[in-house]
This record gives sequence, structure tokens and C-alpha cells, in this order.
Amino acid sequence: MNSLVATEWLAAHLDDPGLVILDASLAPPGAPADMRAVFERQHIPGARFLDLAALKSAPSFAAAMRDLGIANDSMVVVYDQTPLHSATRGWWLLRQHGAPRVAVLDGGLGKWLAEGRVTASGPAQAHPATFTGDRNAAAHVTKGDILAGLDLPLVDARDAARFAGTSSDPRPGIADGHIPGARNLPFAALYQPDGTFKSLEDLRALFAVAAIDPARPFVASCGSGVTATSLLFAAHLLGNDDAKLYEGSWTEWGADPATPKELGPPTG
Repeated sequence: MNSLVATEWLAAHLDDPGLVILDASLAPPGAPADMRAVFERQHIPGARFLDLAALKSAPSFAAAMRDLGIANDSMVVVYDQTPLHSATRGWWLLRQHGAPRVAVLDGGLGKWLAEGRVTASGPAQAHPATFTGDRNAAAHVTKGDILAGLDLPLVDARDAARFAGTSSDPRPGIADGHIPGARNLPFAALYQPDGTFKSLEDLRALFAVAAIDPARPFVASCGSGVTATSLLFAAHLLGNDDAKLYEGSWTEWGADPATPKELGPPTG
């Protein structure tokens, strides 16, 4: 199974033994929604709901995986149905907790529906399984790491206006701007209008415009550690599994009056 699978592939493998399909949809900030209820109204047959907002620690993650029927050797396909493209967040979490076979559904539920494919409704059904993965701390950096000085480029996945500080953060109490020295590659630029990923050539070109080498280690940041994972997934598609995530992202950095902040477009 490739890391990025097409709707055609998933439709042909819905009944494969050991395959688990997860809806990892997350509501955008400032637009709260009961995503579990949205899932129960319509989802891909056999899918289960991955509540990203409830995953706060390694123990809670392992417990959630067991309840979802995900074992260490499960084959997992993650999709979403919101503009955040949060399926990559589900992919990232599963991979960082040791799940070896995880893929993102290219185009998510939107493409599935556009193709007229069958859907289901109601709560998910799963038999508990054993999942024992631990969080890979080496794949993360902290605010303290950045303040101490990173020897890695930092790329911010928020849109250009929020990065520059010309548009305010949707979360109250968060300053405008970006981490000094950060580059900007808006996550939405990685996707085609139908929600599928752009070609590998186009992804490389987008990283180049942001002055980031996608083949070398870098740190990705965003608003809250969700959309930055689109950059990490894109780098993975290009063969790079050494990129890291600043999970606290601008929600943590911008809320701290002591952290340095910068306005305007990227410099240098």
C-alpha cells in the first residue's frame, strides 16, 4: 500500500482483512462543529471516527487506537472532509506512534462523493485490538528548542496573510505575525481544487519558492500543529522522513508575550 491512495484503490479494497478506514475530520478554528455527528450522517463504508481533538497524550492515543480496532500491524487509510486536510494529522500521529502501514486517501470524502461512490451512516463498529506504540519524541521540537536556536529551517504552513500579520489569528489572545526567520508555505497550495495532492514536481517547486529543500530536515509549524502535517506528508512523498513538527505552533508561540515575533513577508 502506498502512502497516498486513490479512491479507486480504496473502493476495490474496502473488504480487505486488516484494513481500517479512519475519518480524521477536524473542524476549523472559529467554526466549531460536532465532527462525530457529521461523520455519523455520512462516511465511507466501514470507516471509524478518529477524534483528533481528544488525543492529548501517548496513553490516550494508544487507548483510542485499541478502541478503534487498530493493531500494530493494521493497514490504515485516513481521510477527512474539511478544508484543514486533517487526514495528514491522523497519518502523522499514527506514524509517530509506531504504526507502520498508514496512508492518506487522496481527495478525501469530497472526491469519494464527487465520484458517486456508496456511503454509510450511523456510529462506527469496531472490535478492540492491541496497540502498543509510543510517541516518537525525536520527531517533535518544542518552544524551548526554537528559543535555544534551531539548526534547521522553520517553515510555517499558515496562509500568507496570517503569516505576515495582516490578518488576525482566529483564536482570541494570540498575537499577529510569525516566528522570526520562518519561511512560509501555505498548506492549501499543496492541493489541487478537487482536494488531491499536486504532482511531485509541483510540490518540489512549491518548497523551492519557500526556500526550503524538501529533501533535507526542516521543522514545520502552523496554527495548532494540524495543517503543518500537510507539509510533512508532502516531504514524505518526496522521500524525506526526517522533517519535524513544532506541535505547539503559533497558538503556543503567539500566546506568550515573551517570545519574539515578526511581521511582514519572509525575508532573506
